[in-house]
Amino acid sequence: MSDPTRRPGRRAALMATLGTAVANAVPAVTVLPRVRLRLFPRLSGFGTTDHVALTFDDGPDPASTPRFAEALAAHQVRATFFLLGSTLADAPSVGRDLAAAGHEVAVHGWAHRNLLLRGPYATHHDLARTRDLVRETTGQTPRFYRPPYGVLSASALLAARRLALSPVLWTCWGRDWTRTATPASVLATLRTGLAGGGTILLHDSDCASAPGAWRSSLAALPYLLDECARRGWRVGPLGEHGLPPRRAARVSAPGPVPHPE
Repeated sequence: MSDPTRRPGRRAALMATLGTAVANAVPAVTVLPRVRLRLFPRLSGFGTTDHVALTFDDGPDPASTPRFAEALAAHQVRATFFLLGSTLADAPSVGRDLAAAGHEVAVHGWAHRNLLLRGPYATHHDLARTRDLVRETTGQTPRFYRPPYGVLSASALLAARRLALSPVLWTCWGRDWTRTATPASVLATLRTGLAGGGTILLHDSDCASAPGAWRSSLAALPYLLDECARRGWRVGPLGEHGLPPRRAARVSAPGPVPHPE
């Protein structure tokens, strides 16, 4: 039986498909901290040096997100919450309460899944319906986007540009999603990268984490805020972080939305 990949037409199609997949995956290299922090400071979330951006992923969750909001209110601090469309659809009142309390809401995608293997149309649809739901539910138009797992693709970058969303990852995190996380471990991990001008990543939900992992983040939060205050840093949302502006697009208007694959 002949090898179909030896046929010129099929071999060319296979190489074209492989080339497209590789090109789509190239931006995923920014998930590597050393690469991102050194070469892509804006994407990493570096802002003004007297400010620290506090961000939370994976909510809203009615069992945990309100507790984070209460802790932040006790310290008179606002933050950015990257919301999942699927969880917001299940708990719209929690999303509305975040916005009413002055927190910034942003796009984390519809479901917590890696978009690396998804094409332009599916990725655009994922981000667009999440953005629209966040806007309709909270009354805020999201400005920022963070992909699940921090894994970007060319399709995600294109969709974000078309939807006027700025991708932002993080400069430090607490590794608060693991079964072994404790308040002390969350703080210790954060301190290794904590600096003025940085962006902190924590999680206010365990939808993609070990069950109950959010409790370690919640317990560590007051100590984190106290430490930032001692160092003279203001803590707030990304919208107040002084991120440098994105480069303007080379075209005056975006092209049509890609067709389904």
